[in-house]
Amino acid sequence: MIALTLAALLASSDPQLPPQTQLPSTAQVAPQDPATDLEDITVVGRPLETMIFDFVNQVAAPNRNRGIARWNSTICVGVANLSPEPAQYILDRVSTVAADLGLNTGAPGCTPNVVIIASDQPDDLAQTLVDERRRAFRMGGAGMDQGGDALADFVTSDAPVRWWQQSMPVDAQTGERAVRLSGDQRADGTGDMSAMQYAPTTYVFAASRMTTQINDDLFRTIVILDIDKMAGVSAQQLADYIAMVTLAQIDPKADTSPYASILNVFDDPEATMSLTNWDTAYLGGLYDAERTRANLRSGRGEIAASIQRAHGRLQRTAQD
Repeated sequence: MIALTLAALLASSDPQLPPQTQLPSTAQVAPQDPATDLEDITVVGRPLETMIFDFVNQVAAPNRNRGIARWNSTICVGVANLSPEPAQYILDRVSTVAADLGLNTGAPGCTPNVVIIASDQPDDLAQTLVDERRRAFRMGGAGMDQGGDALADFVTSDAPVRWWQQSMPVDAQTGERAVRLSGDQRADGTGDMSAMQYAPTTYVFAASRMTTQINDDLFRTIVILDIDKMAGVSAQQLADYIAMVTLAQIDPKADTSPYASILNVFDDPEATMSLTNWDTAYLGGLYDAERTRANLRSGRGEIAASIQRAHGRLQRTAQD
């Protein structure tokens, strides 16, 4: 397991976390009415395209005025404050799902850009981290996070799992940052520091109103687990839930009850044991999409079409 201290990412003091915690055992919960699985869409009579687009609109949570972001670099997962066995399982599982999507995963000893922390006082932990290292949560660049109201919701959330992500608008051609941050400067020899002189420069190779060469890449995710609300879920269910909300921008307020998804696991642990067809198709579609559409709605449509192709691959695999 990666030896992790919060200082590795946030350089903050430890806000009196509880001793290392063992995940509770799985409890029996009365099952609810089954939700629709991706392969059962024809049974419920709704067109495949409609349900996929509805699912994307429900779960996707891009930053304001930005496209849907995904990771485009190495994932390095760190887990803090769980006993070794479940911590290692979560670390390995999230890394495996990332690798299956074509991402590189960090070697032991890498600096975590995905930090998962368990606590029996999650509100205090979240507040302390935000107070002491606010810039680690809001770097100040346009379109890099969900905003101040969402950060306040993160601090006060009563959910078993809460998360905060940051993404970066980047030039798809060069990989360079395409947004100015506070403190950026570029000397020109005259002492004049206008916005044009210290803003990042993007060289457009093919100007178009329909397409864009600016993509949004995730670069940091912080996940806090409320250890007192883990009863009823297994390590596998928890790890897959974390993988889903770590590898994609998922709306914590999304109503996914009509769909068979790991995102419902805390409402109905018996219904979903792991990532479902919906989940794997969504992640597969997200990471296969080219993300070239300038119009944000068209960008969602591009991902929905990619999910439909992923659904087709899942069906072909099941038939083989």
